[in-house]
Amino acid sequence: MPTIGLVAHDHCKDNLLAWAQKHREQLQGWTLCATGTTGGLLEKELGLPVRRFLSGPLGGDLQIGTEIAEGRMELLIFFWDPLSAQPHDPDVKALLRVAVLWNVPVAMNEAGADLLLIGLAQGTYQRFIPDHTNYRAVRELQAASLRAASSGC
Repeated sequence: MPTIGLVAHDHCKDNLLAWAQKHREQLQGWTLCATGTTGGLLEKELGLPVRRFLSGPLGGDLQIGTEIAEGRMELLIFFWDPLSAQPHDPDVKALLRVAVLWNVPVAMNEAGADLLLIGLAQGTYQRFIPDHTNYRAVRELQAASLRAASSGC
């Protein structure tokens, strides 16, 4: 069953809840994951099981990023508040960075979320998963070189 991450900043939670209720039938076919409070609200609103992570400021955004990096999340819906500063903004940026790195579709508002679901419902979308093997190999060689250089001192 495909997995979708659902995240919303405080001022956007009601919008995400309304969107999720509107698309409840489609969401039934997904494994739903969400950060702390958002997950609890979604579970109550939808009557569907939601795997809940920590609250975003306590590391939940990073936990969702881990799911993406480890290939366990196929879609991210993140209703974020563009008008309010977030104390965990570096975590939000890291989450979005890892989603782009692993080519995971991301919607940041209702219009984008609607379009992603429509596209997925048509059954024609096939996500390309990037192969970062060469990058890892170069990094391992660099690390080995640094270890060898430092052991010679």
